[in-house]
Amino acid sequence: MSHRLLMIEDDQNLAAMVGEYLAESGMKVTAFYAALPGLQALEKDGWDAVILDVMLPDIDGFEVCRRIRTHSDIPILMLTAKGEEMDKVVGLELGADDYLAKPFSPRELLARLRAIIRRHTPGGLNKQNKSLNFGRLEVDSQARQVRVGGVTKDLTGHQFDILEVMAQNPGRVLSRDRLMDLVRGEELEAFDRSIDVHISRIRAAIEDDPKKPCRIITVRGSGYVFASKQDGSSVE
Repeated sequence: MSHRLLMIEDDQNLAAMVGEYLAESGMKVTAFYAALPGLQALEKDGWDAVILDVMLPDIDGFEVCRRIRTHSDIPILMLTAKGEEMDKVVGLELGADDYLAKPFSPRELLARLRAIIRRHTPGGLNKQNKSLNFGRLEVDSQARQVRVGGVTKDLTGHQFDILEVMAQNPGRVLSRDRLMDLVRGEELEAFDRSIDVHISRIRAAIEDDPKKPCRIITVRGSGYVFASKQDGSSVE
């Protein structure tokens, strides 16, 4: 299946290399070398994902990500400077689905893009097209929506998948490694240590008090457990 990708990257040589490599896998990349023209192009429908660099000549990638998230849930993969852990954290906090540090392997870029696009596709990961209900919390796998007390909460595709996997395993302690295995399966080989950032974002969306979580509990030294009973009710 062909996918249309919008790339915002000021390194024209890198953009050309990425475009050529991804074209071999049926992905068409349209590159913009500054933020503003990229944002204008994004207003048109038909894009499947965004590849977004942090360092841009007019507006930095973090601000671009923030602007995109005010009106779109399109998958975003951010390109960060090598070793800049804070860039990765900030990008995820602003709603990016994933990140990749430069220099990167084109093969890994392809795998990560396939993963975030698959997660964004309705039914892409879901094996049980139903809603899981825990008191006021509803995880709707078919619509890929999370609601608390009937109010829809904003999560990235990756964050939804993490929550869905946890909700499908209530009361079971899941390590960080196991969570990533369950979410990404065999499609991505690289280990991703951003799980704690995603959990923090999920808690901010679904917990009444994220500082005192009652739905996703940290098990020190082991991982996380999704409470089987919440708001006085258990999974339905």
